[in-house]
Amino acid sequence: MDVLLQQYLPILIFIGIAIAIAGIAVGASYVVASQHPDVEKTSSYECGFDAFDDARSKFDVRFYLVAILFIIFDLEVAFLFPWAITLGKIGLFGFWSMMVFLGVLTIGFIYEWRKGALEWE
Repeated sequence: MDVLLQQYLPILIFIGIAIAIAGIAVGASYVVASQHPDVEKTSSYECGFDAFDDARSKFDVRFYLVAILFIIFDLEVAFLFPWAITLGKIGLFGFWSMMVFLGVLTIGFIYEWRKGALEWE
């Protein structure tokens, strides 16, 4: 049993060093950086509402819609990279199957655009 525990000693030392370095980095950021945010820093930036408001406040469902649309089209780009790398091996069938995939996504994007899902009135 002691031999088995001795094999885990380097892992425990590594975890201890990692925790110490992380603690030193967080502590140093409090010592070095100023902790007095100005009006610009506490103003609403990208989210559209005050940053230091109640976390349970209601906000518009369009934020969710834009996030879902971003995920959908981000995944489209994620599928394009492996397709582009293997295009020489998969031939015309792979090319046209990706064109059908991009066509379906383009039709969906045009549908969302026409329905006004991207409008911020």
